[in-house]
Amino acid sequence: MFGFLKTPPLLDEDIISWLFQTYAWALKNFDAEVFLKETVLVKPTNAYFGGEASSADGMAHLIFNRVKEYAGVRHWPCLLMEESAVTELSRPQITIRGPLRGENSLEQADDIAEKDRFIVLYNQFQLNDPEVLIASYAHTLAYYLGLMVAVPPPGGRDNLPHAAELLAVFMGFGVIMANSANTRKIRACGSCSGPAVERQNYLSAFDSCYALAIFTKLKGLNEKEVVSSVKKNLRPFLRKAIKDVADRETQYKQLACALPALS
Repeated sequence: MFGFLKTPPLLDEDIISWLFQTYAWALKNFDAEVFLKETVLVKPTNAYFGGEASSADGMAHLIFNRVKEYAGVRHWPCLLMEESAVTELSRPQITIRGPLRGENSLEQADDIAEKDRFIVLYNQFQLNDPEVLIASYAHTLAYYLGLMVAVPPPGGRDNLPHAAELLAVFMGFGVIMANSANTRKIRACGSCSGPAVERQNYLSAFDSCYALAIFTKLKGLNEKEVVSSVKKNLRPFLRKAIKDVADRETQYKQLACALPALS
């Protein structure tokens, strides 16, 4: 009867276990030192994405370049394209010289053919909701990052789209991934809906919030500041998730031990 007094888990235990395991995979394979010393919590504000452009394509490129910089992959050879202009996609065979990400990365050859670059797509309607666009970019870059290591994520290669969502949180985009996890419509008029401003999310907003909670604890961030950055309806869950992460001493300490000491 004492089971009725227990607080139910925030998420299914299998999901929480997978989130911790995938964080461990990320720390082991994608430079824990870059995570600790260089990765920042990216917020959907002008302070992080300021700038002006004279065209929709220019704005799409401006935002993309900011995302690449925060993700630590500014050196990657990419080709950004509006999705309506693409009829066929092939997986590029690219080897990044030097570190995959971070300030110590090496400039790559500037004569790489377009067909051999990382193709990143955007939808022009996503420009109406930059947070959705940023999340879409972050997920695509995270997916390519996941392809570049021999060790598959927990759950195997077929699970990479889901693991890429967590990798995007790991790279600093947790607030944006959580806030943009639900589809929204552009209102074209009073009685009809315009095109969808959406991205295909593989983790729920709550899954991303829990991943953000792990990020918050590992980075030692101000919890109130992080919570205030997500949508109001997600804040109660995020507060509880941050506490839940701290209460899971064994799982949390295993991750914390993978971090290098600050010099």
